[in-house]
Amino acid sequence: MQIGFIGLGNMGGPMAANLAAAGHDVAGFDPAGVTAEGVTSAASAEDAARGVDVVITMLPNGDILRSVAAQIIPVMAKGAVFLDCSTVDVTSARDVAAQAQDAGLSALDAPVSGGTGGAAGGTLTFMVGGDEAGFATASPLFEIMGQKAVHCGPSGNGQAAKICNNMILGTTMIVTCEAFALADKLGLDRQAMFDVVSTSSGYSWSMNAYCPAPGVGPKSPADNDYTPGFAAELMLKDLALAQQAAEAVNADTPLGTAARALYAQFVEEEDGRGRDFSAMLPRLAARSRS
Repeated sequence: MQIGFIGLGNMGGPMAANLAAAGHDVAGFDPAGVTAEGVTSAASAEDAARGVDVVITMLPNGDILRSVAAQIIPVMAKGAVFLDCSTVDVTSARDVAAQAQDAGLSALDAPVSGGTGGAAGGTLTFMVGGDEAGFATASPLFEIMGQKAVHCGPSGNGQAAKICNNMILGTTMIVTCEAFALADKLGLDRQAMFDVVSTSSGYSWSMNAYCPAPGVGPKSPADNDYTPGFAAELMLKDLALAQQAAEAVNADTPLGTAARALYAQFVEEEDGRGRDFSAMLPRLAARSRS
């Protein structure tokens, strides 16, 4: 396929490179001027989007998505697919999809899970909202960039699935860190704690696959001084999006609300910015009950 890729940062760059390595003709644009291996550099977002089969965007937030969409939708070929892989608010995703559909395009919102390692290794999971025809067109690309793509329903549902998933992730990471901090104060060895919980009813992805305790369980960012695999500020962004969505539909999310508040404190008032979201463990371990 001929593909335009807009947003060649830590996630978009490897994704675009994987598509090019698989033999697709990829033209990429990033306002910061960064490039990706095997990807032809376009002079602008419009140049990357003009006349291609699929345009993929990987952008920081909904406002930027709306701005880019306004630039590229008018120049895209009728019947092309607008595939947005950003994590943004549900309203922005649905508004952009409606604009694309009005212009005769297929629109998909397809946020990802798997982080920079998954982007580089082609093992991402895509949560996809949008029409069946667009999903069918994009499916071969999902197979290159990831290991799984789930069609979640109409436009916006990909973003809904992502923020629900990450609300679970954020809250379970906090309670996993709380449990390790409590175990420390009770005199329970961290390895013993892991051996019990990882094979008992308390097991979770946060414990079993991404353990926040250094030297315990599979290798994780905790073993690299909490250098981010998934930065705390990105978790805060996703928890904020979940709360924005919850407010819009009047959903009661008390633990999600508390998790957002704690990550906001960690990132905005303490030393969490630039650290992995599992660095909540040393934060909690150093504190006393208040």
